Amino acid sequence: MKRTTPVIPAEDIQRQKEYCAELRALNAEKPTPPLAYVDTYGCQQNEADSELLRGMLCDMGYQITGTDQGADVIVINTCAIREHAEQRVFGNVGALVHGKRKNPSQIICLCGCMAQEPHVAERLRQTYRHVDLVFGPQALWRFPEFFRRVYLRRGRVFETDPSDGAIAEGLPVRRSGKLKAWVSIMYGCNNFCSYCIVPYVRGRERSREPDIILNEIRQLVEQGYKDITLLGQNVNSYGRDLEGDMDFPTLLAQAAAIPGEFLLRFMTSHPKDATEKLFDVMASCEKVAPVIHLPFQSGNTRVLTAMNRRYTREQYLEKVRALRERIPSVVLTSDVIVGFPGETIPEFEDTLSLIEEVRFDALFTFIYSPRKGTPAAEMPDPISKEEKSASFDRLVKAQNRISLEKHQAYIGTVQRCLIDGAGEDPRNNLTARTAGNRLVHLTGDPALIGQFADIRITDCSTWALFGELA
Repeated sequence: MKRTTPVIPAEDIQRQKEYCAELRALNAEKPTPPLAYVDTYGCQQNEADSELLRGMLCDMGYQITGTDQGADVIVINTCAIREHAEQRVFGNVGALVHGKRKNPSQIICLCGCMAQEPHVAERLRQTYRHVDLVFGPQALWRFPEFFRRVYLRRGRVFETDPSDGAIAEGLPVRRSGKLKAWVSIMYGCNNFCSYCIVPYVRGRERSREPDIILNEIRQLVEQGYKDITLLGQNVNSYGRDLEGDMDFPTLLAQAAAIPGEFLLRFMTSHPKDATEKLFDVMASCEKVAPVIHLPFQSGNTRVLTAMNRRYTREQYLEKVRALRERIPSVVLTSDVIVGFPGETIPEFEDTLSLIEEVRFDALFTFIYSPRKGTPAAEMPDPISKEEKSASFDRLVKAQNRISLEKHQAYIGTVQRCLIDGAGEDPRNNLTARTAGNRLVHLTGDPALIGQFADIRITDCSTWALFGELA
């Protein structure tokens, strides 16, 4: 299949593996295996990237640890989507200076979306001199090469040049669990929503080859994974840089045809690209979970236009109607921004009325956070923080009520769930997930972890369900 985005040559990937082998040999000479800690902020794509980082570190001879205490290598994989996340990262990075003073040979790396912001990279260079290596998401596949330069003490390394990105295959993966897996099907974003920094830091949309994706899913199923999530900044754009008829609904249907007992999920979907073809595949494929995350961001068309979302309130509602015609019980979640520059109270009321009409199962709610370098950061913003906070509180209160009502409707029903782990409350020693990804607390034999089971829902809260084995 021809493509319009570049693929990293196999010999370049092999060179990175040779760097890993060289570092593994050097680490093998140490009296005890060195430790590496990877700290992840942000979205599921960052989680998937961190699994690649851990895989490469393992190939370099490091053992993965769950804390920065005693770690010989610390990798901080960052998120730039909101100011609060950035300030949290800076605070935590600053605190690492104390451990570096105790262990001067410790290597501290910062990567991810923040690293690709020029002002952040410069601040790290000037102020956080204990940070040894800084690189952006597009350069992740070169981590062994950069790390080797630092390891051999050739100075600090900053690799943050702007890049549209390419596809790198064949990197090692160290997954976080044995039941659930992330599979990145594409990288980057072409949408340029006016508030969002992602296209500037993650580059243009680029799709992985479908055969490679499907082979990865087959291997995961053979290894016993039961819950597989396909990832992209906008999965509905998948395949546009591939010549031919491949698109996301086609890929999803082919993945669902793979033999085995598992569920497929995906995120995130941009409403402008969510098609009836996608909804048809969701409705017809038993292995595709009846759940979709469809961010609407605002219920007012003028605000949506200012956000450069490229759909109207009416078009969003029509997509929801088309989806529910096919899957009446679909679980629908979304994102919403309160206090976008210039948003008036009547325009916010349109957002409130939309959530009352749609009745989402859950919302991820945010007060607008200006991102340097985006168009929205330069827009007039006369609304006070106090007014935005008051609107935010109203939105959360309304959604919490709807979420509770949605959960109350589950009581007395039997749900097919994946029992996925141990609970923190001894009264409910297991956790499970419905096909629609609702959290269920229950009591049962820990040997059930990793199995699908029918669970009768007996009670609920705003955020979770409670049940018993049916």
